[in-house]
Amino acid sequence: MRRLVLAVLVSASFSCGNAREKEATGSEPQPGASLPAPVASSSARAPASASASVAPAPPPIDAATIAARATAGCERGRSAALFVSPASPAPGGSLRIVATTHEPDGALAIVVVPPSGRAVAPTTQARLGPPRSAFASVASAETGKTRVLAVRGEQIVACEDVEIAERRPPSTRAPGTRPWAFERAWSEPMEDLYSAWVEKLFDVSETEALGVPALHELTKDPARNFLFDHLGLGEDEPPPKGLRLDPDCADLPYTLRAYFAFKMGLPFAMSSCTRGTRESAPRCLKRASSLDPMDDPPRGRVRRMERFIRVTLANMVHSGTGRTRAEDDFTDYYPIRLSRETLRPGAIFADPYGHVLVVARRVPQTADRAGALFAVDGQPDGTVAKKRFWQGNFLFSTAEPSMGTPGFKRFRPVTVEGGALRPLTNAEIAAGAGADFSAEQATMDERAFYDAMDDVLSPEPLDPERALAEAVRALREQAEARVTSVENGEKHFREGGGRIEMPAGSAIFETTGDWEDFSTPSRDLRLLIAIDVVAGFPDLVGRRPERFRMPAGQSKEATVEALRASLAKQLGEAKLGYSRTDGSLFEISLADLVARKRELEMAYNPNDCPEVRWGAPEGSDEMKTCRRRASSADRSTMERKFRPWFRDRRRPPRGG
Repeated sequence: MRRLVLAVLVSASFSCGNAREKEATGSEPQPGASLPAPVASSSARAPASASASVAPAPPPIDAATIAARATAGCERGRSAALFVSPASPAPGGSLRIVATTHEPDGALAIVVVPPSGRAVAPTTQARLGPPRSAFASVASAETGKTRVLAVRGEQIVACEDVEIAERRPPSTRAPGTRPWAFERAWSEPMEDLYSAWVEKLFDVSETEALGVPALHELTKDPARNFLFDHLGLGEDEPPPKGLRLDPDCADLPYTLRAYFAFKMGLPFAMSSCTRGTRESAPRCLKRASSLDPMDDPPRGRVRRMERFIRVTLANMVHSGTGRTRAEDDFTDYYPIRLSRETLRPGAIFADPYGHVLVVARRVPQTADRAGALFAVDGQPDGTVAKKRFWQGNFLFSTAEPSMGTPGFKRFRPVTVEGGALRPLTNAEIAAGAGADFSAEQATMDERAFYDAMDDVLSPEPLDPERALAEAVRALREQAEARVTSVENGEKHFREGGGRIEMPAGSAIFETTGDWEDFSTPSRDLRLLIAIDVVAGFPDLVGRRPERFRMPAGQSKEATVEALRASLAKQLGEAKLGYSRTDGSLFEISLADLVARKRELEMAYNPNDCPEVRWGAPEGSDEMKTCRRRASSADRSTMERKFRPWFRDRRRPPRGG
């Protein structure tokens, strides 16, 4: 049986992507010599309801009866673990509780027995994980011993006594040379707690957007962050008093992991790695950890932690760190098998060129809706946003060995032996309790990867018409996000900005300055991929008919033809508008956008007017308002050298 984790929390008072492409998945487009197979996974799904990933609420329970059964003692047992925050809980604070389990059946309930003896069963918010979790809170903690129970049905599955007492506040100026003190080891229950914390931190309805200007906007919210003020240091107050957290995509998973380790007194490691070359994948050369003393450390505990994250961590990890090879043991991440159990909150996805996302939630398939996976990513300006899994967002290819091993991974477990930190090897992970290490993704091509993800997220056949409708919806969302990016470029010129110099070669995808801020080569390649995915959806149904519920009495061929007709209709009806050079709004359909694929291969240069960037036909009424064009030299270079990358949907190697 997997351990069930019960956590009680008390509050005393309770270069990854263009900076302007805030809604983009990352800076890198889809690679691959051939067009990746369209995927019918979460891109082609009906939007999940807000409760789609919420576990069923437990049936009403008699809290007094349950509490009476635990009067003899409070045994933790092998299936339970407990964590308390803050380290010195004080009376009057809000008591937060989270229980996690890998048991597939039975909703969890929470019972709290205060010193007064009147047991209560607070309302729980449950999530399906994995791990399954249930969150509850009590408004005010009483002085004395409070007993907390996790209950499934009539069975008490976890129990812990928490002492609430007035204590001296912890010192915020405690001396030390390490970023934080090592107090406990990572364990399976602690990993479960980490996943539950990540899921709750980024908790939104599947139909709602999530976009914040910095990570600390979430950590300072006690409704999201059940580790809020865990240490009682004011560490989650708004900056500058609290931690300022604004990581980019590469730093985001490390920042989350380090933040959690800081709160719980866990060891944390990170590596200095190469970025790889045109011939070889990235390799890690040396490792740093939270056990290392800091040079000239700030006296304040919060300031030490902040410097560790914003200086030491930010200067060490980068976008290539996630692409190390699957068989390499000296890495921070290890590759996992693709399954519903392993695609858990806190896992990461590394694309072939370095963009990294953190898994935040998996939504299971239902009778009328396909399964989905959501992740979050960071941008260079600190923005954190939610992304849905599909080919337009999650880029995968193993075509070039120099790319390393992309795909889904988890942080490598670490142990402390003799005062030194040691990460586990792949063999040790594979032989462990979770046993989720797998090099299978390293041998997959694009089609095999997306097919495998489709099978994991939606094991049952899908309604093809509904899946098509949601593929069109996903394309529209991606195109609408580009509207903002193009408008940002136009605003630059409208406010007096000058002509923007175009970088040479592959630097158009990764550079700094105005080109990074206002061009859209990465977004445009993803948009072209998304167009291909949607346009090829009927063919996918023909290729994988077993994945779809064919209409009764209708052949596969007839279904495919019907889908083609439906696709044409839906693309024609779906509209989006953009602002032309004179500020007037012009409306185009998704059918127009699909028909302009070739023009979109040359539409990323911000020196061009918005009309050109949306592929307006020469001589059309739409184009009449255009007042600015890229230089003839730029256009010539784009046509001769850069267009093949967009035409082939292949991002060039670094230095290409």
